[in-house]
Amino acid sequence: MAWKSRTRNLQVFDTELSADTVEWCPVSTSQHILACGTYQLQKGAGEEDATPSRTGRLYLFKFRREGSMSPPLTELQRVDTPAILDLKWCHVPVSGEAVLGMAAATGELRLYTLSDGQEGGRSLQALSSLEVGAERLTLSLDWSTGRMNSSDVRLVCSDSAGCVSVLSLADGTLTALSQWKAHDFEAWISAFSYWDTQLVYSGGDDCKLKGWDLRVGSSCPTFTSKRHSMGVCSIHSSPHREHILATGSYDEQVLLWDGRNMRQPLSESPLGGGVWRLKWHPTHEHLLLAACMHNDFHILHCQKAVEGSGGACPVIASYILHNSLAYGADWSQLSLEEAAPCSPAAAAEPKESLTESGGHLRIQYESPTASFDTSLEDDAGQYIPEGIAAPCTSPAAGPVLSSVEDCPSLSCLLASCSFYDHMLHVWRWDWTPDEAQQESEQC
Repeated sequence: MAWKSRTRNLQVFDTELSADTVEWCPVSTSQHILACGTYQLQKGAGEEDATPSRTGRLYLFKFRREGSMSPPLTELQRVDTPAILDLKWCHVPVSGEAVLGMAAATGELRLYTLSDGQEGGRSLQALSSLEVGAERLTLSLDWSTGRMNSSDVRLVCSDSAGCVSVLSLADGTLTALSQWKAHDFEAWISAFSYWDTQLVYSGGDDCKLKGWDLRVGSSCPTFTSKRHSMGVCSIHSSPHREHILATGSYDEQVLLWDGRNMRQPLSESPLGGGVWRLKWHPTHEHLLLAACMHNDFHILHCQKAVEGSGGACPVIASYILHNSLAYGADWSQLSLEEAAPCSPAAAAEPKESLTESGGHLRIQYESPTASFDTSLEDDAGQYIPEGIAAPCTSPAAGPVLSSVEDCPSLSCLLASCSFYDHMLHVWRWDWTPDEAQQESEQC
């Protein structure tokens, strides 16, 4: 399959502390809301063996499309917290409100509700918290509601002691249902099977990927895979295709699995850099977003692999404008029916210069890996990664986000964040398969 693909930066925001997780709200009434979490290790003062502290900050933003001369992202709130390792929105409203889950360095799982404030503002309000274990870091969380099913809202989380915990949320209160030792070292990731939420997956620094059936207890996993050669740090169940699972590892590989046969993956895709997070597209079942630590952010097309043809999944787009560890990434479900606004003069000043908007940056992009020598710009002054076609200047016509698999084009809104340079990027990806383009031209 051939395609035309382009990425365009819309805005950059300095989070001040190291940014490691970013999540768009999936609830239909709040899809313009974005949350970002940070993690900062503060060395102890005085004695050399003083225990370092881990601090963080939770940001809340609103995205808006109207107006091309102002940044599309507006900060709504910032909350100082313990260091944040992971954020996930519940896919459905809980008691009529969007709920955000936070995995904290204090060993806690915290929940916040997205509430309406004065003058129509939105803010996060603390809902509930539960310590899953003392002297450990909560490393990941996932909700059971990935297929928009709210009949039984539960969470799973993993921690630095190698444990996995399953919790329920009822009447605004978190209750621990079970906890077990799942891995020998850090359990970097845990996730539900969205099609059978009695099934849980976990991955750890012991290089093992495991499955668990909550109906039969946690004394023995349903499978243990050693197919990854290094720590397993990302797992995401497909909300579109039953049994399909994506996993990523420090070994720089993305593996796709059929959950009915975990002896051999459907495909293996080398991406480089260590695959920290994987996200299936919310409506397009074959698109997979990968945050690859030392090797930027990439979008894979997984159709052939999912259908059993084997082979690596091709990378159809890359976003390479971060200058540090690529950790957090997420798709927005917000429709981009009109041309998305871009930050004015995005390539006009050095990246160190702050505008008066309080943390927003105008940046002059440089190669993070020195892999190319020239910077490419379109007519509007926007950076174009090497090998990507120049974007069209006319806005797309009609709806461009569709759940129909053979739609002629997609225009997607994404967010990503990087660690040591403490940067949050909001960007747009436009994609047109050549075959669909040719058919549309013939009509």
